[in-house]
Amino acid sequence: MFEIFKSEKGDKFYFRLKAKNGQVILSSQGYATKASAKNGVESVMKNAGNDDLYERKEAANGKFHFNLLASNKQVIGSSQMYASKASMENGINSIKSNAPGATVKDLTVEG
Repeated sequence: MFEIFKSEKGDKFYFRLKAKNGQVILSSQGYATKASAKNGVESVMKNAGNDDLYERKEAANGKFHFNLLASNKQVIGSSQMYASKASMENGINSIKSNAPGATVKDLTVEG
């Protein structure tokens, strides 16, 4: 499930993708508008299955993380840090299986 939310200061919109167990597996950058954040969600849904768009990285501390890129090579989402390369690959596989067709929950709607 994708969640769209505002920062605590309320000046930027973000999205996050959660696995079925509730763990956040992908987080976005800040967007100026909710519409831009929704476009980011659609881009993740569209690009999640393309392995070439995952930018795999190793941090200086030996942990692993990745970015999901749009077709124009802009970063649309980033992962958490993983202790091993295998865990990072599991995170990528989780996005590939969870993002397409995921529901979107708008947490900015006052209720």
